[in-house]
Amino acid sequence: MLDIRLIKENPDEVKRLLAAKEYDASNEIDEILKLDVARRELIAKTESLKAEQNKVSKQIPMMKKNGEDTAPIFAQMKELSETIKANDAELKEIEEKYRTLMLSLPNLPDPDLKPGGKENNEPVKYFGDPHSFDFEPKNHVDLCTDLGLIDYPRGTKLSGSGFWIYRGMGARLEWALLNYFIDTHLADGYELVLVPHMLGYECGLTAGQFPKFANDVYWLDTAEDNQRRFMLPTAETALVSLHRDEILTEADLPRKYISYTPCFRREAGSYRADERGMVRGHQFNKVEMVQYTRPDNSDEAFEELVGKAEALVKGLGFHFRTVKLAAADCSASMARTYDIEIHIPSMNGYKEVSSVSNARDYQARRGNMRYRNEATGKTEFVHTLNGSGLATSRILPAVVEQNQLADGSVKVPEVLQKYLGVEVITKDMIKQK
Repeated sequence: MLDIRLIKENPDEVKRLLAAKEYDASNEIDEILKLDVARRELIAKTESLKAEQNKVSKQIPMMKKNGEDTAPIFAQMKELSETIKANDAELKEIEEKYRTLMLSLPNLPDPDLKPGGKENNEPVKYFGDPHSFDFEPKNHVDLCTDLGLIDYPRGTKLSGSGFWIYRGMGARLEWALLNYFIDTHLADGYELVLVPHMLGYECGLTAGQFPKFANDVYWLDTAEDNQRRFMLPTAETALVSLHRDEILTEADLPRKYISYTPCFRREAGSYRADERGMVRGHQFNKVEMVQYTRPDNSDEAFEELVGKAEALVKGLGFHFRTVKLAAADCSASMARTYDIEIHIPSMNGYKEVSSVSNARDYQARRGNMRYRNEATGKTEFVHTLNGSGLATSRILPAVVEQNQLADGSVKVPEVLQKYLGVEVITKDMIKQK
C-alpha cells in the first residue's frame, strides 16, 4: 500500500510513476484525495459531537440533584446520539471505499526503471557462453522420457494437463536440486522455514496479490472452520506475513528466510509451442528467499539476493543473463525486479529461472510490519524483498538439455553429484515401465 502522505504531497508524481507501469491512476488518486478529506472532516465533526455528548451527560446528575427538568437535555442527548450513529455509519462506508482504492494501487516503480513493458527490459550482465553440441541435441521432453525421468502421461492421468510426475532418477535429480539450493542458503545464514501450503486471505492481501488478483490462485471452498483458504502460489506469500502486525527491534533486522514449497498457479500448461513438458505448469517446486530489512539497507539486500540467485545458476554451469525489468513488467507489488534468465537450447532463447524483487515498504504497510528505530524510538515500516532461489521447473529441463551426451545420457553437474551418487544418468537406470 502506498503512503497517503506521498499521495497528498505530490499526487501528480504518483500518477506519473504509476503511468510508467502502464497504470492510469488519475481517477483513483483524485477519488482517494476526496475521500481522505471527507474522512478527516467527518472524524473531526464526530469527535466534536462526542465531546459535546460527554459534556452534556455530565450535567444530568447535577440537574437531577437540583430538581430541574431533565427532559430537554435527554432530548438533546438523543439527537446527539442519532447524529453520531449516522456519522459513524457514513464514516465506515467512506473508510471502506478509501481502503479498497488504496489497496488497489500498484507499488511505485523505482525512478531509474525504464517505463513500459517487456520491450524495454534491459540485460545488465551475461555469464558464460551459449552451449554448443557436435551432435544433434534432443529437447528436454524427449530426454526426460527416454531416460525415465518424467512420466508425462501418468501425470496427466492423475491431474490433467499441466501436471507431470518425477520418477526414479528424475525424482532424485529434482530432490538434489532442492538440496543444493537449501544447503547453499543455510551456509549463507538463512533460516529454513516450512510454511503451510494453504493460506488465509490476509496473506494474499499483505503480499499485494489481493484483492485485485484474487482469481489467479486456487481457492479451497471446504474449510471446516469457515475460513476460506487458497493454495500458495509462492512461498513469498507466506513468508512476507510472518511478521504481520508485529513490531521488530532494530537488532532483529535483517531477517533472512528461505522456504521450500510446491507452488500452485492458475495458468495454462503451455503458452507457446516451444514451452512443452514442464516449463509451464499448475504445480512446481521452488525454494524462495525473503528478507526483512531497514529501509537504508534495502538496496544492499537487493544486490545480495541477486548475487545469490546468480551464484546458484553459476554453480550449475549455465550460461545466463541478468535482466533489469522495465516498470510495467514488474509485478504490481514490486518497486524493482531483476530476472535471471538461462538459455534452454530447444527453446532458442532465454527463460526466467529466478526473479528477485524489492517491494520497499509496500507490503509492510499492507501487513502493518514495523521495527523500532533505536535512535529515535519511533516505529518505521520495514522493507521486504524476495527472490527465487531457485524454481526447478525450468532448471531441470536446462540441466538435461545442456548436459546431454551423444549417446542420450546426461552428465550430472558437479554440485549435484554428491546428492545423486552418480556422474552420469543413463537409460539402464530406468526403474519403471
